[in-house]
Amino acid sequence: MFTEKSIIGIIGCGAMGIGIGQLAATESHQVFIFDSSIDALKKAEINLKNSLKKLIDKGKIDSQKESEIINNINFSNNIESLKPCDLVIEAIIENIEIKKKVFADLEKIVSQTCILASNTSSLSITSIASACINPEKVIGIHFFNPATLMPLVEIIPGIATKPIVTEHCKSLLDSWKKTTVVAKDTPGFIVNRIARPFYSEALRIFEEGIADISTIDWAMKEIGGFKMGPFELMDLIGHDVNYTVTETVWTQFYYDPKFKPSISQKRLLEAGFLGRKSGKGFYNYNDNNEQPKPKNDLILGELIFKRILVMLINEAADALYFKIATVEDIDLAMTKGVNYPKGLLKWADDLGIENIVNDLKKLYLLYQEDRYRISPILKQMLEQKIYLFHKTI
Repeated sequence: MFTEKSIIGIIGCGAMGIGIGQLAATESHQVFIFDSSIDALKKAEINLKNSLKKLIDKGKIDSQKESEIINNINFSNNIESLKPCDLVIEAIIENIEIKKKVFADLEKIVSQTCILASNTSSLSITSIASACINPEKVIGIHFFNPATLMPLVEIIPGIATKPIVTEHCKSLLDSWKKTTVVAKDTPGFIVNRIARPFYSEALRIFEEGIADISTIDWAMKEIGGFKMGPFELMDLIGHDVNYTVTETVWTQFYYDPKFKPSISQKRLLEAGFLGRKSGKGFYNYNDNNEQPKPKNDLILGELIFKRILVMLINEAADALYFKIATVEDIDLAMTKGVNYPKGLLKWADDLGIENIVNDLKKLYLLYQEDRYRISPILKQMLEQKIYLFHKTI
């Protein structure tokens, strides 16, 4: 069982690694942050101090707490510094072979009781654990960026992970005041699987010429109540990240058409138009460039919103059908992890299962593509006259 005296290790000092480290240090843990690059560590330390300074300016912490957090964090370019850790969280590049090597090396350094966790957003925990002699102590702990602010953490046990490891990690993260959900070890887990249609269906609508990007974004915000439109969000995340997650989920699901990436997004990636970070993506952010105005057509906007929403609901239903997570955890993950205005299964309850199935049938009849197949659980619910996810499943 973890306590405040448990020592937390972090591998990787990028934005996610330093965020997790700050979070653990705020909760009074001694933290060791390892990175092989001395320059990266120096930059991370500066970023940490700047982040804490902003918290002081906002009145979130005082100077005493700032000093406590800084004193709790140790930066090192020697992986041996992780030896005393009770939990090590890896937050490096999304490359399965690199992660497996890191875990194999790490296991030789830490104690037999140390839990090893990966912050991967979509790669197989079971595969990462296979590099270890004791895969039963390997688990996925997926934070959302920025880790200090986003409440959701997905906990993903691999096939070999001991249940007690899952319990201990959940208890620890709950004590850090995080919202935790448990997901089956499948591509994309909960959020990055279910959220794919938010991007892919918007891209499909754009590629078909039904609406331009600003109109699609407008529809999802003004009619759907989402905080950001799909194209704004893809530009914010970065196409190097967003496209890679889509491609990873698609390939790991044996090229299921539901998750097929978009050529339009791939071309942006190839051009180096990564979004806000490069100054240009779907939108142009250079020189105070004026963004295109949406077509404020309520009928068109409703069509766009409903099409994307029913595809999101269909994916959430499929995740439930394949027992990726519970009804409660699926809706919690989408509201707390990506700030959806409502849980998708609750949204399905409100819209009516029959209406959702009819909308999906129309899409399938139009395109005759497996991409638009209806989740079996939606069909079963109608056959059994079950109309609410939250009261019956």
